[in-house]
Amino acid sequence: MLSKPPKSIDHTIFRIPFDGPAAAIPGKNIVGSKAHNLMRMASSGLPVPPGFVISTDLCRRFLAEGKGAFEGLGAAMARELDWLGTVTGRHFGDAGKPLLVSVRSGAPISMPGMMETVLNIGLNEAALPGMVRMTGNPRLAQDCRRRLIQQFGEVVHGIRAGRFEDRITEAIGAVGALSIEELATSDLKLLAAAFSELYETEVGKPFPEDVTLQLRTAVEAVLVSWSSKRAGAYRKLNDISDTPGTAVTVQAMVFGNLGPTSGAGVGFTRNPATGSNELYVDFLANAQGEDVVAGRRRAAGLQELEHRAPVAHRALIAAKDLLEREFRDMQDFEFTIEDGRLQLLQARAGKRTALAALRIARDLVAETIVSVAEGVNMVASINLDEIEETGLDVPGGLKPAAAGTSAGVGVAVGVAVFDPDRVVDASRSGHAVILVRPTAETADVAALSGAAGLITAYGARTSHAAVVARQLGKPCIVACNDLSIDPSGRHAEIGSERFSEGDPISIDASAGLVFKGELKIVRRRPADLIAEIRHWQREIGTRKPAVRTKSTSD
Repeated sequence: MLSKPPKSIDHTIFRIPFDGPAAAIPGKNIVGSKAHNLMRMASSGLPVPPGFVISTDLCRRFLAEGKGAFEGLGAAMARELDWLGTVTGRHFGDAGKPLLVSVRSGAPISMPGMMETVLNIGLNEAALPGMVRMTGNPRLAQDCRRRLIQQFGEVVHGIRAGRFEDRITEAIGAVGALSIEELATSDLKLLAAAFSELYETEVGKPFPEDVTLQLRTAVEAVLVSWSSKRAGAYRKLNDISDTPGTAVTVQAMVFGNLGPTSGAGVGFTRNPATGSNELYVDFLANAQGEDVVAGRRRAAGLQELEHRAPVAHRALIAAKDLLEREFRDMQDFEFTIEDGRLQLLQARAGKRTALAALRIARDLVAETIVSVAEGVNMVASINLDEIEETGLDVPGGLKPAAAGTSAGVGVAVGVAVFDPDRVVDASRSGHAVILVRPTAETADVAALSGAAGLITAYGARTSHAAVVARQLGKPCIVACNDLSIDPSGRHAEIGSERFSEGDPISIDASAGLVFKGELKIVRRRPADLIAEIRHWQREIGTRKPAVRTKSTSD
């Protein structure tokens, strides 16, 4: 008896840049918001690394069928990797000129930081010498290796980030360095070996040297992350359906960790807290993108980028206007500077405060980037009767306990809580809560939704947690250098003051200031701005009441 032939499954894959007319670029429901926008950016002449995207259909089939959905995927990806090798001159799995790729999620509606990314896929021990010869940078090769093992371990196998961070702290201390950026190539090689040992201990088997297995496992981890607790919480908070699934974008790596004229950053084409028309950028030199959005490091701004890579800085200034005119809205974007050259990795409609949304809509109309009707639609979900600007009534002579970096606007007064798991309990007792953390992870999204404000010791204005806090309308202060939380998780030193959990605390996110005690909140209405928006609504004959304050969709 003849066996049945294997079932043929068509895996729909599209290339970046899109190999067709711009008008034919597939929709976000097919390739996800990230890949759709990358295709449009490339068609507009903006610098985008080449890659390919596996459609959302794979995710839906995976959720329904499990790993059976992967049948035929390996051959389809191999064809696209061959094409990518032709484009880049580097080849996946080749020891001489290795091609490394990133594997990123891409839902039809953007969900910042809620799903997974794995960078540097394709780097194994055999490829390390080839990467050194290709780049002339042995430190880069070892840095990418330790990053791959760490991120793969965290994303694919759920190893706690703190386990790797402990090894980093040990490596820094062993040579008397101040940060990981000061570690030499030999130190990073030892660190990568320590990570490999930790990985094998935690997982029960060695780190995979088979690059095809690395890629397939990373793709699966991205698909699994669609169903993660934090992604589900985010969708529930934002009324996003559970059914669309995520696309998977695979792109050639560009290296922000190549040296002092390289780096990674996240930015907004306008200030997402206030709405002012200015580039709002967080930049880390000699870094990769996850360093910025993870919120574990303090970032520099646009001035540092201009100092290190003036050509890339000028290109970013030019890209600001191109992005807004292409997408007809304020954009949140991620970028890498590789040896002084700009590469854009993502753009999407930026999450913003309700007040910023009104100002951005007003200014985009004034600049003829959008029509009045579009401007009205951009703020349709905002209740104008609830818009206000707030401040603290600070008694004369009262000094702030500490200062940090403003990552939002407005003020909040409540009781200090140092553990996300205790936010709900504190809220149930009738108190507003200020969540105080070393860093804020995207896993804290449920706690953030129940808190009145957020303070972190580390992180950047554009880290995923700060973006989510801003979208939820929560005043947020990051990089509060003088914040130290006791190991018990019940006490903290914030500047000159000691706080116990439950102590009253007041924050002014606009100024980045933290005060001990319960200060009075002062409120005022931006009457002229509200009047202009109401005039628009009358002009086009519509006035939609808001259910919630939210930024425009992607």
